Amino acid sequence: MKKILILAITLAASVISTQTFAQKNKMVGGAEMYPTKDIIDNAVNSKDHTTLVAAVQAAGLVETLKSAGPFTVFAPTNAAFDKLPAGTVAELVKPENKETLTKILTYHVVAGRHSAADIAKAIKAGNGKAEFTTVSGGKLTASMKGKSLILTDEKGGISTVTIADVFQKNGVIHVIDTVVMPN
Repeated sequence: MKKILILAITLAASVISTQTFAQKNKMVGGAEMYPTKDIIDNAVNSKDHTTLVAAVQAAGLVETLKSAGPFTVFAPTNAAFDKLPAGTVAELVKPENKETLTKILTYHVVAGRHSAADIAKAIKAGNGKAEFTTVSGGKLTASMKGKSLILTDEKGGISTVTIADVFQKNGVIHVIDTVVMPN
């Protein structure tokens, strides 16, 4: 009887182990995102985030986002940056605008690892809204619109999370469709 019980436990553990390893990593911008890599090492492989990566480099934030964190990054796609007025990105990445660029980029980052479920729980506890303080010191308000997670910036701009819970070794990325702007 002991041998049958041990065999059953071993088989069950094997099935659980196989199911755990069978889970696929999220795809972002045509690239697989690995939870064993940091935010920067994953982001550089996303074809949808080349503008964000270039901006992070211009602002000198690479080492920060490679550090232990943890960070929650609301990562605008290239299409999100394209929604800004013509010439905005080119102007922001100039050395003389580094302070402004840094403020905008760090407005997309919240200290800690906040999954979509964590954010949804905070929204529920806040009667439909949750306010998060960004690394830049600004406020982002999260809410739900149907099943979509929505961010409202300090200027009233709205962004939708299009891919949630891209877990990294130093945090989590939520891909967004619009650049959020601080006051």
